[in-house]
Amino acid sequence: MEIDIASTRASIVYQHLTRIIAPRPIAWVSTRSKDGLSNIAPFSFFAGVGSRPATLLFCPANRLDGSPKDTLRNIRETGEFVVNVVTEELAVLMNESAADLPESESEFAACDIPETASKTVKAPTVAISPASIECSLLQEHAIGSGPGGANIVVGSIQHISIADHVLDESGFADVRKLQLIGRMGGNFYSRTSDIYELERPRQA
Repeated sequence: MEIDIASTRASIVYQHLTRIIAPRPIAWVSTRSKDGLSNIAPFSFFAGVGSRPATLLFCPANRLDGSPKDTLRNIRETGEFVVNVVTEELAVLMNESAADLPESESEFAACDIPETASKTVKAPTVAISPASIECSLLQEHAIGSGPGGANIVVGSIQHISIADHVLDESGFADVRKLQLIGRMGGNFYSRTSDIYELERPRQA
C-alpha cells in the first residue's frame, strides 16, 4: 500500500499513523483550570526531550470543531500540568477519563479518580499512579489549525515523584514492577509484562 498524504483525509492519516507508530507511552495529564476545576485526560503522542534542562513534550490535538481541548486551555491559563504514568491496574480509569465531558465537569470526579496535591504546581496528581512528573509550560507550538491540527506542549520538569514500592535496589523505577501499558492503533493497548534486555555494544 502507498499512501499519498496530500490526497488523504486527516482522520485516515491519523489511523495509519497510530497503527505504525506504536507502542506509544501514555501521558495521563492532569491540570487545574483558572477557576480551580481539576481535569485529566490521556495523550499518547508523548516523549521525553532531555535531562538538562529536564523536559518532556506531549501533543494534544484539536477537537473536531477545531477548538483546543480543556487540557491545553488550562495549561495556557495556568502554565502548569502533571504527567501521571498509566499501569495495567489504571487502564480502565484512564480510558474512562478520555470521555469528552462538558467544560464544567471534572474527570477526576466523574471517573472517581483520587487526586492529591502536587509538590511544586497547583495542578493535582493522580494519587494512585506510581509515578508523576510535575511541569511548568516551557513552550507551545501549533502544528496546523482547525480539525486535524495539533499542538506541541513542551514542559519544564520541576519535580518527579516515584512510589517506593516500584523502585529497584539502585533507587530507580523498576520497569518490571511498574507494569506500564502502551497505546496501539484502534482500541488496542500493549503490556510491558513481557520484556527482554539487550546490552549496548561496547565503545571502541
